[in-house]
This record gives sequence, structure tokens and C-alpha cells, in this order.
Amino acid sequence: MRQLIAIFGCLLFAGCATNVEIHGHRGTRGLMPENTLPAFAHALSLGVDVLELDTGITKDGVVVIGHAPCLNADFVRSPDGKWLEPAKKGPCIAHLTFNELQQYDVGRIRPDSVHAKLFSEQRAIDGTRMPTLAALFEMVRKSGNTQVRFNIETKLSPLQADETISPEAFVDALLGVIEREKMLHRVIIHSFDWRTLKLIQQKYPMVPTVYISVQQKFADNIAAIGNNASPWTAGLNINNFGGSVPKMVKYAGGAYWSVYFGDVNQAKISEAQALGLRALVWTVNEPQDIERMLDLKVDGIITDYPNRVREAMGKRGMRLPVSTTMR
Repeated sequence: MRQLIAIFGCLLFAGCATNVEIHGHRGTRGLMPENTLPAFAHALSLGVDVLELDTGITKDGVVVIGHAPCLNADFVRSPDGKWLEPAKKGPCIAHLTFNELQQYDVGRIRPDSVHAKLFSEQRAIDGTRMPTLAALFEMVRKSGNTQVRFNIETKLSPLQADETISPEAFVDALLGVIEREKMLHRVIIHSFDWRTLKLIQQKYPMVPTVYISVQQKFADNIAAIGNNASPWTAGLNINNFGGSVPKMVKYAGGAYWSVYFGDVNQAKISEAQALGLRALVWTVNEPQDIERMLDLKVDGIITDYPNRVREAMGKRGMRLPVSTTMR
């Protein structure tokens, strides 16, 4: 009865969507060490539709899961057990072999860091290492969950080409693993760097691409530079699309528009959906922001706290992804 009342209230007052995807950002960054197998396992146990993750390629060609091209001093300890120096850029994944990378501990946030203030609920798991993409696929197979999908980000920058391998080599390595693991039908690929998305559409047209955008003072991968396109948008100039990012994403061939939640309103979400795009919003953590995104009828919410999104959706009587008992 309570669920029926919630559904009725949803339809009568909020008009909310009933099929919003929950994407566990870096697994469950708010609750477990980000982009690690424990974080992804926890996301499965909570119940998510999609595991969101970031990828890099090691010096010897291994596809690993990690957020930045170079190791972050906020949560990485070196082989001697000491924190990386915050004032220095850490070693880059592309400059280390996989065995060298496995010497670094990513299981705890540095106590005095910005991350520690932002993610005070995160549980430390000392000894945790950066996993391979193949290891994640294997863990999900063993869990028995045949429905969860993977939203995989390519972490490159057109402004710092020396930190990663080339877009072409990156795409070949990443999709090579996905193809060998027989996961092509369960992945979508997203990126701030639209060059990789263009390559994927050419080489693997069956794989949906997700175009990320942010238009804020702290970051902007869309704004034109004078008369020239942003270096992030693979030659497309926002000025040629009347300032509409959804129109530019549609023209580029994207299936999803993944947009910073602070950049959206009802008109933009409706525009994207009218163009046939699925609208994802990132990274939505606070209850009031989650509620606002649900009111906008977005297609998916990327969050560090899948538990919070589930709670909000449950109160509205919305469909929830099943939880998985980890084996």
C-alpha cells in the first residue's frame, strides 16, 4: 500500500520518470576507496544499474582502473608506505609498468587532504591496489549479475599528451580488452576528450558513446577559444550550434549527453531528450540536488552515494536496480 501511495504521489505531483539509471561513480567513492574492486563490489551490493569507472593504460599496455593519468597524492601511498608529496605531480600510469603500479596503495585517503573533508564516510581498506579492467569484469561475472553495465571513461587530455598514450592507441587497448572479455554489449564509453569517442564510433559503431560536458568557472571543455573550437571537442565549435551542447553531441554521433548537474535546467534536459539523447547528470550527491535531478526527469544520475539516490527514488515509488549478494 505504501508503495502504491508513493507511485500515485509521484505521478500526481512530481510527474517523475520511472526508469532513471543509477550510475555508481568510481564504484561508490563516497563510501569505499574509489575505482577499486571493493568500491565496485559495494555498489553491486547496494544495487546500481551501471558501474562508472575511469581507465588508464600502463607502460606495458595493461588497461587499469584509475581516475587521473597521474597518481593522486590525496589517496596514493608509494611503495615505501609514505604518502606521495602533494606539491609534486605523482608518477603517471603510462610511465609505469603494471607490476610497478601494483606497488602503490590506493586504499586510504590522506587525513589532511581535500578528499578527506569531502568523503568523511569513506571506509579505508589498506593494501588495496589499482585493479585491471579485466579483473573487474571477472568479479562481476563471479557475482552472477548479468544486468549491470559499465560506463567507462577514457582519461586523456589534449593539453597534456605526454601523460598518456595516444587516443588511437588508448582506444585500441581499451576496446581490445572489452572485446576479449565479451563485454561489448554491456559497455558505454564516455569522455571529456571527444577525440576518443569519435574513434570509437568509427571502429566500434555498436558501442554507445557518452559525451561529457562542463561549463563552469572551475572547468570548461566546451567554450570556443576565439574563433577556434575547444581542444576537447574533436574539432566541433559550440558557436556553430547556437550554443547548444545537446545539438553538438547529437551531431557528433553521441547516444548520451553526460553533463555537470549544475549546468542543467528543464529546457536543456528536454532538448537533449527530444534529440534522442539520454541525459546523464554528474556527480550528484546531496539530497536536494538528487531531488532536483529527479524532478527534471533525467535518464541517469552518476553519484558517489548510490544509497542516497536509491532512497530518494524509493520514496517516489520508482524502479530500483536489484542488489547483488557478492560471492
